[in-house]
Amino acid sequence: MQTILGANGAIATQLSKQLAGYHARVRQVSRNPQKINATDELVSADLLNYQQTEQAVAGSEVVYLLAGLKYDIKIWQRDWPVLMRNVIDACKKHNSKLVFFDNVYSYGLVKGPMTEETPFNPCSKKGEVRAKIATLLLDEIKAQNLNAMIVRGADFYGPDVLLSLTHSMVTEKVKNKSTSQWFGNPKLVHTFTFTPDAGKSVALLGNTPSAFNQTWHALTSKEKITGEEYVRIACELSSRPYKVQPLSKGMIRVISLFVPVLREFGEMMYQYENDYIFDSSKIEKAFSIGATSYKTGIAETLK
Repeated sequence: MQTILGANGAIATQLSKQLAGYHARVRQVSRNPQKINATDELVSADLLNYQQTEQAVAGSEVVYLLAGLKYDIKIWQRDWPVLMRNVIDACKKHNSKLVFFDNVYSYGLVKGPMTEETPFNPCSKKGEVRAKIATLLLDEIKAQNLNAMIVRGADFYGPDVLLSLTHSMVTEKVKNKSTSQWFGNPKLVHTFTFTPDAGKSVALLGNTPSAFNQTWHALTSKEKITGEEYVRIACELSSRPYKVQPLSKGMIRVISLFVPVLREFGEMMYQYENDYIFDSSKIEKAFSIGATSYKTGIAETLK
């Protein structure tokens, strides 16, 4: 049994499709889980409740932690350490391997490519939370209490990724024949991980025993794409004239009056005011595989 904690999200859905190819029985766990594969087992659980988490993990060979919390720093500070502790303890009790899918907030502002060796140096409150929970897991690995790994992805794009920035700022704008928008400076490099590539990476690593007790970066195109180039590709594929509207911090503050989630985004603007380069050479070399090109990925996203 392989269990997904945080079922039906963007990465979890792609992971579920990939796991079917490994002939794995999949258990989908969330408050209201839905089947992706016909044979999936469904378990409703609150991961902030240890007893429910432990019961959801029971019988699992591999557990994938892909849960998300509301994008609110107070909730993150309160709940993420509890959730991570519950999952770690449940996996230890049932001798289950753990794969944690993480973001890059813990790295903070990085000059140059982000790699698996990049040290934690968060420059945001959300980054501090992610560094805290990642360190909690890494300490358990170092103490040999648990077989686990961390897999990180860059910002997402892909089919049906409705909560991504590129969906609201580019995909929907292009489809509605309006001007695409971009946070910060669209002339800077900003790497994106294609969600099917992320799902493929996590499934492959989770089913490779030698991959455990390490940190990995999910497959991500090496192309150094800028915001302008992302929008241009989307416009060309949709036969739309190219145009992009940069959104400054001031403009975002105004928009946040009407879109509350953007009030949480201010501290993350450094990712759009500097080059953001994510490197996945490790997995590419280890498994002799490559990532989807942006042109192909954007075409799939627009469908």
